[in-house]
Amino acid sequence: MKKNYITIAKKSASIQISELKKIKKIFNQSFINAVDLILNCKGKVIFAGIGKSGLIARKISATFSSIGVPSFFCDPAQALHGDMGQIEKKDILIIFSYSGNTSELTNMLKYANRFRIKIIGIASKSDSNLLKASDIKLLIPKVKEADMTGIVPTSSTSITLLLGDCLASTVMYQKKFSKEKFKIFHPGGNIGKSLLLAKDIMVSGNKMPVINYKKKFKDALRVMNQKKLGILVILKNKYIEAIVTDGDLRRELRNYSTNKNLKKFMTKNPLVVNENMPASKALGIMNEKKITSLLVVSDRDYKKRNKVLKGIIHIHFLLDRGFS
Repeated sequence: MKKNYITIAKKSASIQISELKKIKKIFNQSFINAVDLILNCKGKVIFAGIGKSGLIARKISATFSSIGVPSFFCDPAQALHGDMGQIEKKDILIIFSYSGNTSELTNMLKYANRFRIKIIGIASKSDSNLLKASDIKLLIPKVKEADMTGIVPTSSTSITLLLGDCLASTVMYQKKFSKEKFKIFHPGGNIGKSLLLAKDIMVSGNKMPVINYKKKFKDALRVMNQKKLGILVILKNKYIEAIVTDGDLRRELRNYSTNKNLKKFMTKNPLVVNENMPASKALGIMNEKKITSLLVVSDRDYKKRNKVLKGIIHIHFLLDRGFS
């Protein structure tokens, strides 16, 4: 019956959750040595593996690259046909193989040992060829597979993946990796986008449409037309005094001489946002207030009465970045 599907799935999940607790056995001096070797690597961290272990190696390599550690995956089978030349003496090899006796690894291990390239071996058999050839040996505990036959790689692949992620997480902590750094390596994609702040997408400096409060209507029109943001920020003694929108100017065009001042139709105490506000939240404010621009100020000025303009966000900047 179909209701048995969930029972079977829950049993498989429970087995894996229980078996993954054995990961704690790996956190020993060898694990510490592996982290130190990665942190002190002057070259690239190269991952390798065959079959399902290769898939895990690819994933962990991608994770290391995403945190700023130069890394790539090298297929041991392809390495026989020239890819071994990518591996240099200053690099380190991290090789995954649950059994540790995969025949395709033999030539890669010989090459690394010959040129004294450091190897971190990850396997479940202490007497395996891989761990014998490795400088640092990470012994994965034997686990019960989670399928009905008990032989399909399930828990074993999960615990191997978990070990790789634990290595990456520990390296991240030691390197003081942050959201800001993550954003640098992920300029695109949903994660990178979610980390963008107001200061990352604002215009600043001479791109901002600003004008002194003593200037005339004609000056305001000129700056508005030059900067093309549909907004004009009025400054008084370098502080934000008010704003004038394109609509404000157009509506007053018939009623005012070009030499009139701006006081009557400017909006005082305009809405401002902190430079470290998430860009997605800034878009939410624009939608709620039905406005197209926001003024950005520094952390220091945000709660002050007098605020120095640091930048301006236009809704088009957000839409162009894929925010919606």
